[in-house]
Amino acid sequence: MDELMQILEELRPDVDFENETSLIDNSILDSFDIVALVGELNDAFDIEIKPNNLIPENFNSAKAMMAMIEQLQDE
Repeated sequence: MDELMQILEELRPDVDFENETSLIDNSILDSFDIVALVGELNDAFDIEIKPNNLIPENFNSAKAMMAMIEQLQDE
């Protein structure tokens, strides 16, 4: 989780990722943020985030992102 938080904070230092749970629903992260984030996460965690993973539920919070990462690592 620490590595994910570091990536998120580098991407958007203005966002409180520890407490925010509506990053997509409240338009805190936009499509450009998601594109950059997907590339970073793929590299950092040795996963492949596919188009079917690009749903708001997977990116609304750091916790949701970590759950998606762990699921993809198990595949």
